[in-house]
Amino acid sequence: MRKRRRPGILVYHPDEVDAYARLINVPRGRDVAIHVAATEADAAAHIGEVEVIYAWKLPPALYGKARRLRWLQAMGAGVEWALVPDLRRRVIVTRAPGVFGSWMSEYVIGWCSWVSQRMETYRAAQRERRWIGDVLPERLRGRTLTLVGIGDIGGEIARVARAVGMRVVGVSRSGRRVPHVDRVHRTVHLHRALSAADFVVVVVPLTPATRGLIDATALAAMRPDAWLLNIGRGAVVDDAALVEALRARRIAGAILDVFPSEPLPPEHPLWRLDNAVITPHVAGPSTAGEIAPIFNDNLARWLSDQPLHHIVDRRKGY
Repeated sequence: MRKRRRPGILVYHPDEVDAYARLINVPRGRDVAIHVAATEADAAAHIGEVEVIYAWKLPPALYGKARRLRWLQAMGAGVEWALVPDLRRRVIVTRAPGVFGSWMSEYVIGWCSWVSQRMETYRAAQRERRWIGDVLPERLRGRTLTLVGIGDIGGEIARVARAVGMRVVGVSRSGRRVPHVDRVHRTVHLHRALSAADFVVVVVPLTPATRGLIDATALAAMRPDAWLLNIGRGAVVDDAALVEALRARRIAGAILDVFPSEPLPPEHPLWRLDNAVITPHVAGPSTAGEIAPIFNDNLARWLSDQPLHHIVDRRKGY
């Protein structure tokens, strides 16, 4: 009798592959081969023999060599890096939802508070040993936060924003009502939603439909005292239009965690703008301990021929 082939898993991460591999829980009685790779060369040595890839930003050139691949689990919520032409249509792609909302809601409320509490102003005065009692903080309560994207992450941000008394406006493809959001606009009415905002938070995934969504016209729809926070994907915001809007003070400022090219090049003009805050893609960090339960649950399901959770609609891109 022909012996059944041992299924293989490739775990790929450029920086923390051992941490992710160590937390894989193979169900009792199952036998799988686990290969780890932190470089493209290491991954290439195994990719032709594995049925499962558990990865963060696998180099696109490798997908054409993944002849046995059936399932790809992304180590994150965004999957645009995986949806390349060489990824065979038969491959199921799954993402990791439910992990990043709490991180990102704290990031958003923290930086909105940084603006409203005049933290930069007070710290600058401290360095100069000046007492500026005539400069008062402002409240977040009653301010309007517009969420461009109200999926599971946007929904959690909305919940936390409402808890501190903010009015929440949402923008989505469908325009369907969701909990904790006072009003939802369809994407065709994006500019109306932007014009109402004190803070605009971009949290949509990157797809052909969202690339460059926040362009010069969208930025012009914002109020001069409004702030833009981008925690989704850098290419959703038109980079050149944003720099021009900030330079001309057409918006008050921007809190930016994601960029079209990362790390942000040292010569990029955003570094020199005093009304831009740059953070290094840390609003929703992927940690092995939080992603592992999602992968392990799907691994048990895959080995038992059960439907996987969190399947990506490749037509929509998320």
